[in-house]
Amino acid sequence: MSTESQSKENEKLTTKKYTKELRKLQAQLCHLQEWVKHKGLRVIIVFEGRDAAGKGGTIRALTERVSPRVFRVVALPAPSDREKSQMYMQRYMQHFPASGEVVIFDRSWYNRLGVEYVMGFCSKEKHDRFLELCPELEKYVVEGGILLLKIWLESSDKEQQRHFEARIEDPLRQWKLSPMDLPSRSKWFEYSRARDSMLKATDTKHAPWYILRSDDKKRARLNCLAHILDQIPYKKLPHEKVKLPERSMKGAYDDVASLKGRKFVAEKY
Repeated sequence: MSTESQSKENEKLTTKKYTKELRKLQAQLCHLQEWVKHKGLRVIIVFEGRDAAGKGGTIRALTERVSPRVFRVVALPAPSDREKSQMYMQRYMQHFPASGEVVIFDRSWYNRLGVEYVMGFCSKEKHDRFLELCPELEKYVVEGGILLLKIWLESSDKEQQRHFEARIEDPLRQWKLSPMDLPSRSKWFEYSRARDSMLKATDTKHAPWYILRSDDKKRARLNCLAHILDQIPYKKLPHEKVKLPERSMKGAYDDVASLKGRKFVAEKY
């Protein structure tokens, strides 16, 4: 890590500064959204990483101010029996973007090279075969006109332990503990080796991996949004000035009184 990076990590990022910078980046994402629609771009953003690395929070920061009809999040559950019988990539490809869409995969086909392989759901033969095929599949996707961004969130052993303990103790976070989380904790080095072989085989010129340090979650979110904006060339499009029209009084009636006698939500706050 460079001296500059260490200095930034040591400098406390206040909530006020984080919120200010996040708002700036999200405003630029709104401009990017208009550009994607205007140009009919097709974009895939893949988020992978260790459990508790901060994928969910980063994706929320990316999507909370843009339209879900443009920035579409795909987080697939475990495959059904039917999906298990299909070609492996089939369940993912049906979610690929059409014109004017950005599809965000919260975990992706890289499950085969990570959790499926480490946890024994995928044989070594299937793992090795997909490791060989994946770069070719992604080359086909990119040559078909889709912009593919791949981001790996890397957290430390200490940070993962802290997050797992927080999930265990906090009832508001316990839903985040999946059946795979705790076993993944004991298989730290198996996941590290799987990550290394994945990066070696699939970090290609046409679809490179970018590693995002995510121990500091706020900085990671800002760095991720800035990176995405850097990777997708866009321009701010001109907008016509919007003017709110006057309310027409044609057909006016006491519409407030007409609700009398209806059931209202109790105002407890």
